[in-house]
Amino acid sequence: MKVTAITAMTLSLCLLLFNASCNPDTNKESSKNFELPNEVSIQDIHKGYESGSFTVSEVTKFYLDRVNELSFNGPELNAVISLNPDAMDIAASMDDKLKNNGRKGPLFGIPVLLKDNINSSDNMPTTAGARAMKESYPGVDSPLAAQLREAGAVILGKANLSEWANFHSRFSSSGWSGLGGQTKNPYDTTRNPCGSSSGSAVAVAANLSVVAIGTETNGSIVCPSNNNGIVGIKPTVGLISRSGIIPISFSQDTGGPMARTVRDAAITLGAMTRVDSTDSKTTEPGRKAYEDYTQFLDPNGIQGKRIGYYTAPLDGYVRMQGVMEKAKEYFESRGGELVPIEEIMPSEARRHSFQVLLYEFKDGLNNYFASLGPDSPVKDLEDLIQQTTADSIEMQYFDHDLLNQAQEKGDLNSREYQEALATMLKLSREEGIDKVMEEQQLDAIIAPTGSPAWKTDLTNGDNFQFSSSSPAAISGYPNITLPMGQLDGLPVGISIFGKPWSEPVLLQIAYDFEQGTGHRMSPELP
Repeated sequence: MKVTAITAMTLSLCLLLFNASCNPDTNKESSKNFELPNEVSIQDIHKGYESGSFTVSEVTKFYLDRVNELSFNGPELNAVISLNPDAMDIAASMDDKLKNNGRKGPLFGIPVLLKDNINSSDNMPTTAGARAMKESYPGVDSPLAAQLREAGAVILGKANLSEWANFHSRFSSSGWSGLGGQTKNPYDTTRNPCGSSSGSAVAVAANLSVVAIGTETNGSIVCPSNNNGIVGIKPTVGLISRSGIIPISFSQDTGGPMARTVRDAAITLGAMTRVDSTDSKTTEPGRKAYEDYTQFLDPNGIQGKRIGYYTAPLDGYVRMQGVMEKAKEYFESRGGELVPIEEIMPSEARRHSFQVLLYEFKDGLNNYFASLGPDSPVKDLEDLIQQTTADSIEMQYFDHDLLNQAQEKGDLNSREYQEALATMLKLSREEGIDKVMEEQQLDAIIAPTGSPAWKTDLTNGDNFQFSSSSPAAISGYPNITLPMGQLDGLPVGISIFGKPWSEPVLLQIAYDFEQGTGHRMSPELP
């Protein structure tokens, strides 16, 4: 499919077309008269609310219809598993507030999709894409969802994902779940969206929601953001509560915002940073959190920065060299000093990380199932394995062997786990990012996020060419990716990562790059 670059002039012209006379109670056919441009931002929508150009109900109805037209029907992007049946009632209540008190909250009236491993109190299940979980209704908000709601967001629905956040089989197709099917890339529906926050990324790219929330253990926010041409923030582990999120790893998991612009991602990030007493990572000493990250959006944010360029991911991948060279030229033109970095952490850190994930996956899943109470559709990991292997749809393509490998592990008091965790953190931090940044006196590190989207293949699984997510993911440090350009009409991204709690510095750099290059492309869809 063709893609078009979005310009400020085009966006402003689109905004003039907003229909101020739409009735929020109109039927689906008449709602088609109300349109929002594909690159509409949080600020644009708030300006419309303030001027009375449209209502929260109109905006919410527009997105509900768009999901039906493009995700469930039309090109069948399969980006959304379920829609919130109470979304229009929530929108109507916000319209009442708008009439009486004005808008409140940085996300007031903004439709948001949650990855379907995040609990919410809405009348939607939280499934991780697994058929065994299709009737699992937590009934309470996760702290993340509660904060979004308090910030004024309209929780529109749940986004499809790679089942169990892509930690289920020895090989898999990113964006596939037994419950939601295969998510498709909106730039070319035969290509893969990457995972596991695949539905969240596709929904944002195709304007099925204004922003979405993903989760990452290693690459699950930044890779789908790369493949779908959007901005993704994988924050420092502990900046956002993980309670009420179906887990893989206590050490590496985090939620994060996915948006079309750095500003929208920064606004959303600030709405989710409250301390949670039930997640000890959010109470660790030295934590630095802000409620407003837009204060760090500096159009001259690269000036004077000393930035490492991580070269290893592109070794042998010739076609991406030109795109990366243009990005490097921009950094240097903006007063940044680039320092080549061949390697960041010893390769064995990945092996130890895998062992940590197996142990923590078992422990985390069993605790999550227990938190659902006696009515949980799955009692523990052993029960999940039995239900999954007995399901022909679940077993049609993938072996789910990682479930078995995790079940074979002991508890978190085991010596193997404790040693793997200590070694993983030492190699990825003291002998990894910390060492490199201190020795080279770096403000941040950049790298190509990944290759363009590959053809989806349910027989052979994913065909990753390269990735740069591991150093930040394994260490638990922050990583921001945003569009860097395109290759054969497919978007590719650049990652900016660094030390813990350095989100403000990374946002400065990302905003400068975004504003100066304008690489975000909008997919052309029916």
